[in-house]
Amino acid sequence: MKKIKLLFLLSFFLFIPNVTANEKIPVTLSKCVDGDTAKFELNGETITARFLAIDTPETKHPTKGEEPWGKEASNFTCDSLQKAKKIELEYDSNSDKTDKYNRHLVWIFIDDELLQDNIIKKGYAEVAYLYGDYKYTPLLQDHETIAKKEKLGIWGEQPKEKINYWYIILGIIGLLVIYFVGSKKTKKKIKNKIKKILKKEIQSRL
Repeated sequence: MKKIKLLFLLSFFLFIPNVTANEKIPVTLSKCVDGDTAKFELNGETITARFLAIDTPETKHPTKGEEPWGKEASNFTCDSLQKAKKIELEYDSNSDKTDKYNRHLVWIFIDDELLQDNIIKKGYAEVAYLYGDYKYTPLLQDHETIAKKEKLGIWGEQPKEKINYWYIILGIIGLLVIYFVGSKKTKKKIKNKIKKILKKEIQSRL
């Protein structure tokens, strides 16, 4: 009976995934989600990884929608992961392994460079969600200070949106049709409406 129990315990420990804090674990990219989240293949399982200690602007948030610099951050992260020859994860001994959404909280290394640090240097993220004395936090905070001074990314001006000229043209055409078939009172209202549309649409993009 003792031998059976011993064999059971040995088999249990043999099948525990080899995931140790402060140890770099090779993974394969499965899918890039956004600026601070991606999916990886780890020990034959697909996991969702939330990049530890940073927060990038949203791109698909149900209430916030797409925030300024969200696309740039997402594109930079995805491009970095897709071009990387080697991707490794590192769990931090001072952090929980997963969050309430079962996302793995990890440091991401691409070709021996810390991806979180590269994102911070570009000004595409802020140092955030610090619930412990994490291993690379001082490095990120130093580079965040530099990014702020140089007004990079989120620390500078918001990216200007391109003017949607087709939207303006189609709107004016629609109003002109009504203008030519409407009364004098309607024509006056539409004329003022066109002026407001042009002024508002162009000024909002400057």
